[in-house]
Amino acid sequence: MKPAFILATLAASLLAIGPVRAAVTQPHAAGIETYGYQWNASEPELQKALAHKADAKKGQAAYRVCKGCHKADGAGVPDAGYPQLAGQHASVIVKQMVDIRTGRRDNPRMYPFAGEWIVSVNDIADIAAYLNKLQPTPDNRKGDGSNLAHGKALYDKDCASCHGETGAGDAKKFYPMVAHQHYDYLVRQTRESRDMGRRNANPEMVAALKSYSDADIDAVSDYMSRLAATKRK
Repeated sequence: MKPAFILATLAASLLAIGPVRAAVTQPHAAGIETYGYQWNASEPELQKALAHKADAKKGQAAYRVCKGCHKADGAGVPDAGYPQLAGQHASVIVKQMVDIRTGRRDNPRMYPFAGEWIVSVNDIADIAAYLNKLQPTPDNRKGDGSNLAHGKALYDKDCASCHGETGAGDAKKFYPMVAHQHYDYLVRQTRESRDMGRRNANPEMVAALKSYSDADIDAVSDYMSRLAATKRK
């Protein structure tokens, strides 16, 4: 995707949500680099969002601030690094949005759209409920398929116990669905987790990835991108 198109899309999103503060700096909260860090700690804003009786219809309306990057169908834009969110567990989306707005996950590009002056805690829960109901596209970006046997072996050994055999994840434990996700996004997030750059990562996952080479990550990401979770009825 050309940079000019990405900038135009971002500008359209900003116009759709009205004035945004001129200078928005993402806060910084303690993450995996901090002794005693707990990746799934029960924090007030997270618990408030999870306790909210989410309304997918309201979420569809609130999602207008997200369409510019993640697209109307939640399919994302692989060339720009935007993940597919359609079908993702609501709890996972809630946690990641809360972690971004509190500064536990560094994402200065998304932060202006996740701030409390744009979306409330209830809005976050509603958006997550709406996205969860969308059917993920099977046409997500995949790798070149050159090392799938190695990728499967790594996935079965280190990933399936949390993300499931089909990549469906676990909503109760905040484990994301990796099936249907864009290969490029999976590579970037897995590398950042290995290198402790994704500061809200699960320490157990980081430990499992410690010995992975870039080639290993490419292989397992390619395999994950081809997984297909159970279709919704």
